[in-house]
Amino acid sequence: MSTTSDRLQLMQTFIRIVEAGSLSAAARQLGTTQPTVSRRLQALEQQFGQPLIQRSTHALRLTEMGERALERAKALAADWEDFEQSLRAEPARPTGLLRVQVPHAFGQAHLIAPLVRALKEAPGLRVDWLLNDATPNFIEQGLDCAIRVGGTAQGAVVAIPLASVPRVLVASPELLAGRTPEEPDALAELPWIAISTFYRQELQLERDDGVRHRLAIRPVLATDSLYATREAVRLGLGAALVSGWTVQKDIAEGRLVRLLPRWRGAALPVHLLYPNPPAPSARLRYFIEAMRRSMSEPLWPDPLS
Repeated sequence: MSTTSDRLQLMQTFIRIVEAGSLSAAARQLGTTQPTVSRRLQALEQQFGQPLIQRSTHALRLTEMGERALERAKALAADWEDFEQSLRAEPARPTGLLRVQVPHAFGQAHLIAPLVRALKEAPGLRVDWLLNDATPNFIEQGLDCAIRVGGTAQGAVVAIPLASVPRVLVASPELLAGRTPEEPDALAELPWIAISTFYRQELQLERDDGVRHRLAIRPVLATDSLYATREAVRLGLGAALVSGWTVQKDIAEGRLVRLLPRWRGAALPVHLLYPNPPAPSARLRYFIEAMRRSMSEPLWPDPLS
């Protein structure tokens, strides 16, 4: 009969296989051989009495039992990690691998510095930093957590608020050619660039006194990239509703003009998401607190407020 430590090792190997995406990758990360990893997986499947992973030459896919087992295995591994750390004289810095999904633009521009600080303060921590604007699938992607800008949490996840990002209306001086729209309806005369992640055919605007307005638009370009949108606006293709941090410098230096300064789009909430259950591991709790500390102050103010 296997001991408790044996079972824990089997579960940790199973978790690593899913996170790494293959038996060979899991073996490299664990510092062992692929046959050893395969034997551990087979031993765990024998204990459950059915397969946990469907294996093929191209990919691994969790079975229904595997999905349930992964949730419980992560919870048990986190509990064991907490138990070990609670017995130490001084709490240890978190170790191990975290897989984190973040939005492309936001993840590159504003989250790298907090990430680097967190990694420097916990040398044993490793992070897979995945730039992806799609809704995270924690089980299929083997994610520990995700940071999302805008939208609402779906499914059995915990959503921790981190910050909010104001959005402003902008266009190039070239596009405006001396025109100064004074009311939202006047904006309909302009060509538009849509950020398809957040809007395409309609803008929902709010004035600083709370008055709301809906504006129908016909975009000449739709893209899911904030950086592509900013560049197209700079080049005079159209106006856009964008996150303030992407254009603050352009407005200050005159490359872009803010339209209707009293009007803006609703601020986009920034959340850190993780699945519930399982309970977060010690390394995930450390990462959450590091992100919360880094965003405790308003880092992206409204350019003209």
